[in-house]
Amino acid sequence: MHLTEKPERLRSLLRFVIPGMALVYASSAQAADITLGIIGPHEYDLPVDFKPFNVLVQYGNGNAAGNTYNSVGQREARGGSHTWSGMTKYVHFRSFDAIPHVGFAFELIQSESFTLADGSNYGGFGPTIVGPAAWFKPNAHSTFGFQTFMQTPVGTRDATSPNYWSNISSFIFDYEWKHFSFDGDAGTVTGSTKHVKGQHSYFPGVVFYSNLRFSWKATQKIEPFLAFDWQNVTGTYDNTSGHYLDNSNSREIAMGPGLMFNISKHVSFTGRYSHSLEGRNTPETNAYYMKFVYLW
Repeated sequence: MHLTEKPERLRSLLRFVIPGMALVYASSAQAADITLGIIGPHEYDLPVDFKPFNVLVQYGNGNAAGNTYNSVGQREARGGSHTWSGMTKYVHFRSFDAIPHVGFAFELIQSESFTLADGSNYGGFGPTIVGPAAWFKPNAHSTFGFQTFMQTPVGTRDATSPNYWSNISSFIFDYEWKHFSFDGDAGTVTGSTKHVKGQHSYFPGVVFYSNLRFSWKATQKIEPFLAFDWQNVTGTYDNTSGHYLDNSNSREIAMGPGLMFNISKHVSFTGRYSHSLEGRNTPETNAYYMKFVYLW
């Protein structure tokens, strides 16, 4: 199917963009974010056999984490912070005649971050994220694929730099009914060894995550949805001392409602709120998310 053959398809294209991932360098002193928590409904409602097109996306989210979950899952009134982060993303979509019924995308993402906590007030650009995605349609109503991205080790300042390379990979899926849709992902984040001059060498914990979105197609313009996010992080290993850091593993489950607006054929806006249901060794999520999409 070519975009020029069915103009109404442009409206559904605004619903998806292969998503960037949450910045994975957040420490326990900051408000952490579940990987890929920024995705909205129809994020993986993807076409095949189409003409090339481009998408520009601005993601943003703020988290006012006034509490922290301790090692046994109890919520304590400490360690909170206010963080704001964003991602500016360019995506090129295309398919190839030599590989029919398969879609491809390549992303270039620049992350931004700002933190306000304990008298600190700083921000800057975070790592750059790049990578491809590929998918196919098992039937006319469903999509299944895989995406993998590399995150660079540095930002514009030490506080926004993870200081190690990361790979973020996940399986993606979508299923469309007449009045409802269900899509999501499941994947991992793995990092290289962290080396900083004058400090111990660390191997970061492996991140396992999943994000699910269930939406109701109320009208062509408005679509309410419910979001569910889960993340589990294994412990950080101190290579220099030869042991795992105490309480460096973490877990969190968060959920919240959202609303997507299809403003025009080329523009859409999505907003959402999310709050932790339970956690361990992590600041709570008390966050709002937004996504602005422009397609051409």
